[in-house]
Amino acid sequence: MLSTLTDLLNTPALAIGPLIASRAEVLGALLGLWMVGCNLRVHPLGWLLAMLSSLLYLLVFWEARLYGDASLQILFIVVAAWGWWQWRYARRDSGEAITVHRLSRRGRWAALLAMALLWPALGLLLGHFTDTDVPWWDAFSTAGSVIATVLLGRKCVENWPAWLVVNLVAIGLFAYKALWLTVGLYALFALLAAVGWRAWARLAAGSTGSAGLAGSTEPIGSTTPAPSA
Repeated sequence: MLSTLTDLLNTPALAIGPLIASRAEVLGALLGLWMVGCNLRVHPLGWLLAMLSSLLYLLVFWEARLYGDASLQILFIVVAAWGWWQWRYARRDSGEAITVHRLSRRGRWAALLAMALLWPALGLLLGHFTDTDVPWWDAFSTAGSVIATVLLGRKCVENWPAWLVVNLVAIGLFAYKALWLTVGLYALFALLAAVGWRAWARLAAGSTGSAGLAGSTEPIGSTTPAPSA
């Protein structure tokens, strides 16, 4: 049954000239766009959509021999569950919900150091133990995505510039693999990352500026319950 479902999802849904996309790629792309829209609004539904999109893209990337990105989808599902919990239930030491904020200088250096260590480690792993023909390219997008996802889970503004860099690099990678629908999707993701960067920077500034105002009933950037269907 699982094999039948996998074959069905890997069947081409689009075939227009060089643009050939499987059902998994089309559905994953649509869910991915919905997910980013939720992230822009700081809505926890985005994490649930991320889990579904990651399952679909696991199939897409495995078929394209992008094993780093395929394995990353499993990590994304785990991290998405963590991110959803963070946005719904995590609290600061003061007892308030976590809000959109900027990393400290120390936090930025820590993120860069993590990237400097994770990228070559993954590149060597993929180069030695898989048959991928783009180990370092694949490793960069994988390492960057892990770091950006953790920053997103903690509602750090810096997740958006991290995603912007990852998405721009991924565009070239997926074009090389002829995943043209995903190329278009990641180009849109890059644009949305720039929009998200600006929007969250404003939220962070507003949260800081309103910290001392009386009568505030909800921290800026905190999550709200999902609307009922």
